[in-house]
Amino acid sequence: MNENKPGASQNLACVFCRKNDDCPNKYGEKKTNEKWNLTVHYYCLLMSSGIWQRGKEEEGVYGFLIEDIRKEVNRASKLKCCVCKKNGASIGCVAPRCKRSYHFPCGLQRECIFQFTGNFASFCWKHRPVQIITSNNYRDSLPCTICLEFIEPIPTYNILRSPCCKNAWFHRDCLQVQAINAGVFFFRCTVCNNSDIFQKEMLRMGIHIPEKDASWELEENAYQELLQHYEHCDVRRCRCKEGRDYNAPDSKWEIKRCQCCGSSGTHLACSSLRSWEQNWECSECRGILYNSEDFQKAKKHTLPNTNSVGITDCLLEESSPKLPRQSPGAQHKDLLRYNLYYEAGRILAISLVHGGPSPGFFSKTLFNCLVYGPENTQPILDDVSDFDVAQILIRVNTATNVADLNSIVNECYNYLELIGCLRLITSLSDKYMLAKDILVYHVIKRVQAPFESFKQGLKTLGVLEKIQTYPEVFYSIFCHKPENLSAKILSDLFTVRALSDVQALGFWNSYLQAVEDGKSAITMEDILIFATGCSSIPPAGFKPTPSIECLHMDFPVGNKCNNCLALPITNTYQEFQENMDFAIRNTLRLEKEESSHYIGH
Repeated sequence: MNENKPGASQNLACVFCRKNDDCPNKYGEKKTNEKWNLTVHYYCLLMSSGIWQRGKEEEGVYGFLIEDIRKEVNRASKLKCCVCKKNGASIGCVAPRCKRSYHFPCGLQRECIFQFTGNFASFCWKHRPVQIITSNNYRDSLPCTICLEFIEPIPTYNILRSPCCKNAWFHRDCLQVQAINAGVFFFRCTVCNNSDIFQKEMLRMGIHIPEKDASWELEENAYQELLQHYEHCDVRRCRCKEGRDYNAPDSKWEIKRCQCCGSSGTHLACSSLRSWEQNWECSECRGILYNSEDFQKAKKHTLPNTNSVGITDCLLEESSPKLPRQSPGAQHKDLLRYNLYYEAGRILAISLVHGGPSPGFFSKTLFNCLVYGPENTQPILDDVSDFDVAQILIRVNTATNVADLNSIVNECYNYLELIGCLRLITSLSDKYMLAKDILVYHVIKRVQAPFESFKQGLKTLGVLEKIQTYPEVFYSIFCHKPENLSAKILSDLFTVRALSDVQALGFWNSYLQAVEDGKSAITMEDILIFATGCSSIPPAGFKPTPSIECLHMDFPVGNKCNNCLALPITNTYQEFQENMDFAIRNTLRLEKEESSHYIGH
C-alpha cells in the first residue's frame, strides 16, 4: 500500500461511491493503492456489506485484500442506490426484509446510521435506531456541550443526548469531530467523564470512535515547552557580562522567575536579591497587584489569620478581626498568597477532568457561592469556625428584648464598626438583619479576594462552567465524602471474567467479608491499591473497569495497567486467605520502601 502523496488522490474517485471528495471526518481517510490503481474511502470500504477483512493490517487496503475489494465492487455494480438511483450501492440495510441499498455518502444524506462496531451494521432511514426519552421536561433550548450553540432538546438524527447525563445534548457533527480527535482512550461524556456507557451509546447511534490515541498526544513534542524553565533576565538594566540568558545556579547570576506569572525573570544581582528564597515580581505583575481594587482595600482593612481553620474554611473563612492589624508588608504577602488559591482551584479542576479523587470537603455554602454567586448565597452559623464571632451571633439570635440587643451592640461596638455592620436598633426584629450582616461579612465579604482567585483557577478546562450548568451532578462530588469501601462495594466493582473457578470466587467473597469484619490485617483500601493503584474509587470511575480472573498459581497478582486482579486457585479457604494476605501486605510494603528510596535520592 503506497501512501498518498499531497494532492495525488484528490482527483481520483472512490471505487465504491464514485466521489473524489477527501473529507476524513465524513467519509474516512482516502487511500490510493498506486500499484493496483485503486482509491477508496475508509468508511465506504468498512461499511460495504459483502466484504470482510481477511488480511493483516498492512496487506491490501487496511487489511482488505485487493481481490476481495474487486469482487465487492463487482457485486455492488449490480445494485442500484435507492437515493441517487445509480449503480454501485455496496451498503444494505440490515433490518429483516428491507431491500434498500445505498452508497455511503447517499446514506449520510438520507440520515442512515452506520455502526462502526461489531458486524458494522447499517440501517436505512426507516429502520435506524433512535434515542427514546420517557418524558421531555425541557421547555427551553439547551446548549450543545461541545460547541455551546443552543439546540432544541429533542433527540433526532442530528441531535443526540448523553446516556449518562440528563442535561447533556450534542450535535452529531460535534460528537463525530470530537471522537476522531480524542480516539477511543479519551472520548467520553463532556459533563460526567463517563466513557463506557457513553461510548456504547454513541457507537449504537453511528458515531465512529477510532482505535487510536488522541490527536494531541500524537503530535511530536507537543508539550515540550511545558518542560522548559524560563531563563532570561528581563530587568531594564542587566548587569551580567555574560548576557541576559546566562544562568549560573547557586550564585548571584542565578535567574529567579516572577512568583506570580513565571514568564519573566531576573538575575539575583540585577534586582538586589540576597538569596533565592526572596520573593520577586516582574514590573507588570507588581503594577497589577498594587493598582488592583483588592490591594487598595487590603491597605485599609486587615486580613487576620487563625490557626484553627479547615480546608473549607480556608476558602470561605479567616479569623476574627479582633486580632492586631498586620503591617503593610504582611498584607502584601497575604495578597500574593491569593495566587495559591488560584493554583488550588486549577489543580482541583485538572484532577477532576483526569479522573482524580472526589474532593468531598466543600460546605454547602461554599458550593452555592461557586454555583450561584456569593451575592445569592446566605451563609449559616455552621460556616463560622471562629469561636468569638460564633458567640456574638448566638447572643444576637437569642436576644429576647431591645435592651439586651442594644447591650450586645454596645459591647461589640468596635468590632461592628470595623466590619461595617453597626446599625441603629429600634425593634427586636432588627436582630435578624444584624446577624445576617455579620454572617455575610465574616463568611463571604471578608475573603472575597481569595475566593475569586480560587474561582478563577476552577475555570481551568471549563470545569467551573460545567459546575454552574449542572450543580446537581457535582454537588455530591464536592460536598459528600466518598463512602467507605465495603465488601459489597468491592464485590460489585470487580467484574468476573469468563470461565472463572467457582470455588475461588466463593473464597474471594468470603475473603472480602473477613476483611470488612476485621479478621485480617489487610484493609479494603489495600486490596484496591493492590489491584488498581488507587485507594478510593474515582468519581469518573475506572478505565478500564476492574476485573478478576482465577488462575492456577500460589499467590494473587495485581495488574494496575488494566485493573485486573488474578486470584489463586487453592484447595482450602484458609490457604486462600493466607496467600492473599501475604501477597498484598508484602507487595504494598515493598512499593512503599521503593517509593521512599526514590524520594530519598
